[in-house]
Amino acid sequence: MKQITELIQQARSKFRKMVPRSSRTDLPAPRIPIWFQLSVSIMFVLAVSITIFGYIVMERQKDSLYDHTVKLGMVSLNYFSNNAKVPLLNDDILELNRLINNAASVDGHFYAFIIDNENMIKAHTDKELLDTPFTFFENVEKRYKKNAVTYFNFTLPGDVHVLNLSMPIIFKDKKLGEVHVGLSIDFIRTLFVTEQSFLACSILVFIGLGMVVAVLFSLRFSRPVSLLVAATEEIAKGNYDYKVNLNRNDELGTLGLAFNKMGSELYRQSLMKESFGKYVGPEVLDMIMASPDRGWLKGRKTEATVLFADIRGFTAYSEAKEPEEVVEKLNDFFAIATDVVLKHGGYVDKFIGDSVLAVFGVPVFQADHTERCLRAAAEMQREFIKMSGGKNVLLEKVGIGIASGVVVAGNIGSQVKTEYTVIGDCVNVAAYLNNLAMAGEIVVGSDVGKNYEHLIEVESLQPLKIKGKEELVDIYLVTGIKEDLSN
Repeated sequence: MKQITELIQQARSKFRKMVPRSSRTDLPAPRIPIWFQLSVSIMFVLAVSITIFGYIVMERQKDSLYDHTVKLGMVSLNYFSNNAKVPLLNDDILELNRLINNAASVDGHFYAFIIDNENMIKAHTDKELLDTPFTFFENVEKRYKKNAVTYFNFTLPGDVHVLNLSMPIIFKDKKLGEVHVGLSIDFIRTLFVTEQSFLACSILVFIGLGMVVAVLFSLRFSRPVSLLVAATEEIAKGNYDYKVNLNRNDELGTLGLAFNKMGSELYRQSLMKESFGKYVGPEVLDMIMASPDRGWLKGRKTEATVLFADIRGFTAYSEAKEPEEVVEKLNDFFAIATDVVLKHGGYVDKFIGDSVLAVFGVPVFQADHTERCLRAAAEMQREFIKMSGGKNVLLEKVGIGIASGVVVAGNIGSQVKTEYTVIGDCVNVAAYLNNLAMAGEIVVGSDVGKNYEHLIEVESLQPLKIKGKEELVDIYLVTGIKEDLSN
């Protein structure tokens, strides 16, 4: 037992080493580890099963030995009954005692005697009881009868347990007397106690072996759980690349694969959230992540305002400069434009070469989407001039076109690649207006120019024919601001 205890302590120490320190400190330690619960449960079931099985076997063996003793006594009774008829009929005491004395040499026989019809003892293994009246037994237990044989257990002084069997001696249908045989059944009890001791030792050995197997078996099942706990801690910290390597071909192995798949999916979603979050405001992103299966992903018509911002003369500039410098300056333009759009609740749809397409009013509808777009455009031009500082001439050459109207917004693409974007006549008009805007200018469509004169000062330009439009389109150049639209 001492070796088993040491084995359990070693297993517990090994188990603690298997659990990463982070999981032991960040999460409360279990009051009763699962490996210990499994071990105790297995050992308990094993001990109870072996004990019950051993008890049943011992009881069956005890009954079998008793039945065997009864059969042995019946054989002796038949022998005495068959050979005592004539001597008893002739009152041949010498022959009867010679017959009885043979019983003394048989192992397990405690006594044997023959009585006549007057209950006088004619033969007995104890010579002192010859020719004495037969006294009925005391402390007799339940009697049993099988054919002509009657048998029962009783206790002699000195706590001696005896099985007494009796059988009448019949000669020509006439009862001459009765023969009794006493067999000691203490040897059965002694044998039973010996077998119980052997069984108890065997149970202890099996329980000891079972403890070892149970601990190892339990550790095999609890170790993956501990690894999954550690992995869960890592995932909670944002380490989505953390993988669990269980190398098992059972349900726990499948669970490990599913956990790794979950981590990969969370990593993909975090990338999507991180990437998509660069193009929409936090309130829009929260709405999208909270209900990814809602209608905002599906195509729907809605009122929106579209902003196109483009750098004038970018092609000539990029051809004269090094690629690294071009990318750096272009990224400054995109960064300012994105920050301003997000600040005013807009959505950066895409970057197209040196252009930015932003939308206000989708995916979350805003009743003041046109106002927001105008504020963003005004602030954007100011920021471009401010951040240029003579070092980034691209920021001084940005033209902006704005159009308001009905767009179709939703996920567009194939099963391989999709993107959330807007399409429609309004988008085409904004792109066309952007081509008309010179460096530092903001050109708006008729819906914006006519309906927001209280906010902006505009100069009407010559109406133009736009592809896809049957009528001429009124165009306005924003020349002044009646109030600070950047607030």
